[in-house]
Amino acid sequence: MAEVEQRRRARGGGGAARRAERTAVSVETARYITRNVPNLEVLNDEALEIIEANAETVLAEIGVNFPENPAALDRWRAAGAEVEGDRVRLPRGLARQLCATAPAQFTQLARNPERSVEIGGRNLVLAPVYGPPFVRSVDGGRRYATLEDFRTFVKLGYMSRWLHHSGGTVCEPTDVAVNKRHFDMLLAHMTLSDKPFMGSVTEPSRARDSVEMCEILFGKEVVAENCVLTSLVNINSPLTFDNTMMGALEVYAAAGQACILSPFIVGGAMAPVTVAGTLTQVLAEVMTAVAYSQLIRPGAPVIFGAFVTSIDMNSGAPTFGTPEASLITYGAGQLARRMGLPYRSAGAFCGAKLPDAQAAYESANSLNMGFLAGVNFMLHACGWLEGGLVASFEKFVMDADQLGVLHGLARGIDLTDNGQAMDAIREVGPGGHYLGCAHTQANFKSAFWRSDLLDNKPFETWFEEGARDTQALARARVDKLLTDYRQPPLDPAIAEALSAYVTERKASMPDAFG
Repeated sequence: MAEVEQRRRARGGGGAARRAERTAVSVETARYITRNVPNLEVLNDEALEIIEANAETVLAEIGVNFPENPAALDRWRAAGAEVEGDRVRLPRGLARQLCATAPAQFTQLARNPERSVEIGGRNLVLAPVYGPPFVRSVDGGRRYATLEDFRTFVKLGYMSRWLHHSGGTVCEPTDVAVNKRHFDMLLAHMTLSDKPFMGSVTEPSRARDSVEMCEILFGKEVVAENCVLTSLVNINSPLTFDNTMMGALEVYAAAGQACILSPFIVGGAMAPVTVAGTLTQVLAEVMTAVAYSQLIRPGAPVIFGAFVTSIDMNSGAPTFGTPEASLITYGAGQLARRMGLPYRSAGAFCGAKLPDAQAAYESANSLNMGFLAGVNFMLHACGWLEGGLVASFEKFVMDADQLGVLHGLARGIDLTDNGQAMDAIREVGPGGHYLGCAHTQANFKSAFWRSDLLDNKPFETWFEEGARDTQALARARVDKLLTDYRQPPLDPAIAEALSAYVTERKASMPDAFG
């Protein structure tokens, strides 16, 4: 009798699950982009060879600094570099030789296998803004970010059709201690979304925590054999590799987890004011970082990074969407491809204080630049305001909507029989129209990209609906996505183990806000 009752409950539970599935909001995420269009290349072979030779000269004659990291200095010395104090000089060809073991392409697993991403080749993976200490919204204005804000951004990222990646520090939750907030951020990515995500790099022990939490989420064997984290390691330009970031790199490389190795360039401040000079420094810094990752573990996955902005020589503020930054981004893409490495750059960059016309112009320039430059991993693809100081809820959904345009462009031109549409041209003939023809009826649902946000209604309809501007439409979109949000399922035992790990680790240390 007990067995019969158990089977009855099982059947009832299955029916409830099926009913829940039928009534659940469908969360569609587009597959990562695979380009069917060419990259824009601005440098010929001679120019590329000049920049590559100059980068080798920088490494051999000027060198780079690895301060407060004696283990790194020992590794370089053993590899054949000249070490003097903290300064490391690399003989010509050494860095490039070491870089040869880095993979050209790799897979980052998501806990939902359908959302794993392929980084490199002709692919483009889109991830949200990273690092702002402030948030902005229509109703709340500009303020310091909280953990609840962070969780909201993760939910919006999960609900966004065109975002492939949950990202990392989408905003800094300043209401949580500095030494503990990475636990809460990782837990949010792991439980509120099932897209791939990034680890912590602000201290080597936090990188280890990130790996250990992934071992709970995915299983130790899976983490040992696969990439489940892609994390951002910035180079302290010019030519300095601080021990905090390098310590995080050492942890991730040893664990076989991917790192974006990215100079942080503000032209005229952290690099020369010229395009060629900046490209030389970027290449020298990236080659050094990639080479160092391969000293830790040959074959460790890495991404050639280039975060580049120019500077306003009157105010000293960074500027975005400028032609100089575009040229550097295009050129760095060519250098990355010549090294056979995945490429990270670009984003929805702007210096605007509000999600206004300046934000739209500069972000559109930056997004298109990244698409044409052959970027493989685009961090900051949505939500960026005020030079990266602010993450905006409204701009997050505005940018995320526009990422659909990149998906459409990447498809290229369809030259199948359906794409050529000769049957439609024959059917309509001179003087007719295509609205009712068979080809249009068969293709109208998928023929054109449609915004989920922007208003393309007649004036009268727009006016009757409140004459809302784009920011108001974006606020409504934020509210709808959060209303529709449903947490993706996770094995309760894994969720409990993650929560227990976070509780135990946070209890083991006092709060630190410095």
